[in-house]
Amino acid sequence: MAIIAIVAIIIIAVGAYVFLASDDGIVTIGYLPSDHDAALFVADAKDMYDAKGIETKLVQFNNGGDLMTAMASGDVDVGYVGITPVLSSIEKGVPVKVISAAQSEGSGIVVSADSDIYSASDLKGKSIATPGDASIQQMLLNYYLNENDMSLDDLKVSAMKIPSMNDALKTGKLDAIITFQPYVTIAENDGNRVLVDSAEILPNHPCCVVVASDDFISAHPNETKEIVEIHENATKYINNNTDDAASLLPSDIVSNVDVEKESLSSFPLIYGLNDTIKQDIVDFMNLEVDLGVLKESIPQDKIFWDSS
Repeated sequence: MAIIAIVAIIIIAVGAYVFLASDDGIVTIGYLPSDHDAALFVADAKDMYDAKGIETKLVQFNNGGDLMTAMASGDVDVGYVGITPVLSSIEKGVPVKVISAAQSEGSGIVVSADSDIYSASDLKGKSIATPGDASIQQMLLNYYLNENDMSLDDLKVSAMKIPSMNDALKTGKLDAIITFQPYVTIAENDGNRVLVDSAEILPNHPCCVVVASDDFISAHPNETKEIVEIHENATKYINNNTDDAASLLPSDIVSNVDVEKESLSSFPLIYGLNDTIKQDIVDFMNLEVDLGVLKESIPQDKIFWDSS
C-alpha cells in the first residue's frame, strides 16, 4: 500500500508539473515602437493570426536589448527586433533563431534645422542619443564614425527612449539623435534636418528581423511556419497598399497618417530568408566583428532557422 501511495503521489506531482509547465496557447510577440514592425501591426489589424487559429499577445519594448532579455527569460516567444541585439544575444548563448527578414535600412542621424553640424567631423564633442548600446542605430553610428576616422569616444553618446528624442532635440538638450522610422520622418516634418540616412551610411544594410525562441520553434514548428507565412502576406499587402497600411498602425506610433505614408515609402519592407538576405546578415555580422561589437563570427546554423 505504501508503494502504491508513493507511486500515486509521483503521478500526481508529474501531472501537476506538466499542467503548470504547459503553455497557454498564446503566442507572445515582442516589438519596438517602430513602423519597421509594420507587417506585425497589419497582420494583427487584419486578423491574419486569428484566421490561422493563432492567438497572440503583442508586447512593446523600449529597445531591442530589452526585448532580447525578455526572450532569454522565456517571456517572449517571437520578436520583431533589430539584427544587432539578436546577434549579440546569440553570441551570449540565448537560444533564438532568425525566422525571417522584416526590413532593411530605415534609420538616420537628425540634427536641428539651425545646427552647425553638416558632416561627421562636425559631430566631434557633440551630444547624441541612440536607442541604446545594443541597438542597430548605435552600431550604424559606430560604423559611420569609423568610416570618417572617428569613434564613439569623440562624441557624448547617451541612451534615450525613442519617443523622447525629438523633444530633446527640439529643446536643445541634444545636438543630434540617431533614430529609426517613423521618427526620422517625424523629426524632419517638425523642421529638423536629416544629416545622413542609414541608406547612405551603409546601403542595403539589414535592420529588423523576425526571431523565435528555440523552445517555441521546437514545440510549435507548424505555427512557426504559419507566422512566417503571415509575415510574408502582411508585407506584400503593405508593399501593394502603403497608404491603406499606414492607417492600420497603432496610434501611439502613428500620430499623423500622412507622415506615416511618407515614412513607410522610405525604406524596404522584406520577408523570407533567401541566400541574398542571409549573406547580407552575415556580411553585417562580420562588420560588427571588425568594429568590436561582436567577439567573433557566429556559425550560420546558430543564426538562421532551417524551415525544412
